[in-house]
Amino acid sequence: MKILLLGKNGQVGWELQRSLSPLGELISLDRHGEDGLCGDLSDLVGLRATLRRVRPDIIVNAAAYTAVDKAEVEIELAHCVNAQACQVMAEEAAALDAWLIHYSTDYVFNGQGSTPWVETDAVAPLNRYGVSKAVGEQVIIDSGCKHLIFRTSWCYGARGSNFAKTMMRLARERDTLSVIADQIGSPTGADLIADVTALAIRRVLLAPELAGVYHLAAGGEVSWHGYASFVIDFARRQGEAFAVTAINTIETSAYPTPARRPLNSRLNTHKLCRAFSLHLPDWQSGVTRMLREILDK
Repeated sequence: MKILLLGKNGQVGWELQRSLSPLGELISLDRHGEDGLCGDLSDLVGLRATLRRVRPDIIVNAAAYTAVDKAEVEIELAHCVNAQACQVMAEEAAALDAWLIHYSTDYVFNGQGSTPWVETDAVAPLNRYGVSKAVGEQVIIDSGCKHLIFRTSWCYGARGSNFAKTMMRLARERDTLSVIADQIGSPTGADLIADVTALAIRRVLLAPELAGVYHLAAGGEVSWHGYASFVIDFARRQGEAFAVTAINTIETSAYPTPARRPLNSRLNTHKLCRAFSLHLPDWQSGVTRMLREILDK
């Protein structure tokens, strides 16, 4: 079995290189490509040529345009990477009778209310990034190709920058922090996403009727303020010294950004757990593991 992974150096892509390797021959690309292959999703011609040359059994798309605020002005680029590239991948997957594994986001919803979103809820994005991701989902579904679309939220990885690292850096520099308290979600590790992906691929190869859209997030919920407080408290218990003495709450309205953010990023994962016989760990266990890895370095 041949697997083509796009976006190998992103947070999820990095973990997918590990989790997918036992499943078959893995060809991993970043946007720079290699050996004449194109991993740049803004190059639609090159992407199509690569898919036709490699002829994978499974396409795993972990690449995306994720600059939420810049997407408000780089509209065409965000649409190309997050939607048009999906159209190319879906068309080629259908022609090859290959599986397409794709990652989406809670940003396809309107971010209102307090009830966790289910897969059948109507999409109504708040910003251009969310629009591009919603279009990408739909073109995959409409293509008729065999697919798994995983919507996730608040993704983090120990590798590279993340919210926890930023909070610890600021806590060393400042005596007071102000963190948004009215956005609610579940911090979800890239390692968890990658492991669930590998398990799901094994299952759908035997049970293709499991194809579809699934919500994938760690258990529980928290605000960004609660997340920051958890990180600082845990790091302090591990001996980290911080200047910060207070972590204040602020509302989203007090921190305006070019792109509107959803207040409700909760995702209902019951469909995923039932379909694949999964138990998703609570967000605290994943964040604790990530912090231990960071702090031990």
